[in-house]
Amino acid sequence: MDAVLYIRVSTDEQARHGVSLDAQEERLRAYCTMRDLEIVGIIRDEGVSAFKYLDKRPGGAELLRTIAKGGAAHIVALKLDRLFRNAGDALASTEAWSRAGVALHLVDMGGCAMDTTSATGRMMLTMLAGFAEFERTLTAERTTAALRYKRDHGQVYGPTPYGYTRSGEDLKENPEELKTVATMQVWRAAGLSLRAIAARLTAAGTPTKRGGRWHPRTVSYLLTNELYSGTPA
Repeated sequence: MDAVLYIRVSTDEQARHGVSLDAQEERLRAYCTMRDLEIVGIIRDEGVSAFKYLDKRPGGAELLRTIAKGGAAHIVALKLDRLFRNAGDALASTEAWSRAGVALHLVDMGGCAMDTTSATGRMMLTMLAGFAEFERTLTAERTTAALRYKRDHGQVYGPTPYGYTRSGEDLKENPEELKTVATMQVWRAAGLSLRAIAARLTAAGTPTKRGGRWHPRTVSYLLTNELYSGTPA
C-alpha cells in the first residue's frame, strides 16, 4: 500500500488564488489515512505550469523514475490537472501505470475521490479526462473570442500593441508608429527581406515599443497581424 503524493501549483495560481503546496499536502495525507495508504514519498512541483508534460517537470520526472523503479503502488494527487496537461496525456499515462500495477488516486474530482483500482474508477477517469479537455478547449475559445472583440472595438486586450497607445481601457492610434508599419509594408512589397527591414529601422533609430533593436521576427509579426491590415501605405 505504498503511496507517493504528487503536489503541483503554478506561480499564477499561488498569486491569484492562494493555492498552496501545504494545503494540498494536508488533504492528500488525510485521504491516505482514510484509505490506509502508507506515504513513502512526497514530490512537489512548485511554480510549474500545467502546460508542461509530466516528464518535463523536475518533480514529474522524479515521479516517473519512482514508478519505473517500482517505488510506489499508488500515486495520490488532488486533481487530474495537477498531473496531466490534456486528456490524451492522462489516459496514456494511467493506462501504462495500470499495466505496471500502479493505481492513481484523485482526491478532489467534483467533490469526491476516485481511483483506478477498479474498472468503474478507470471508466470514470476516462469520462472526467474528456470533460476536463472539453472545458479547457471551451475556455480557450471564449477567451479568444473575448480578446478578438476587444481588439476589434479598440479596447485594451493585453500589452499595448505597436501603433497604439492606451487611454484607460481604450486603444488610441499612434500616428508615428502606424506610419512605421506602413513603411514596413512598402519595403516588404518592394522585395526587402525581414532582416533588411529590421536593419533599416534600427539604423534609422526608429524606436520599438519597448526600446532596443528591431528583429526580423518583430517585423514579421507586424506585417502579418490583421490588426494592421488596414494601415494605409
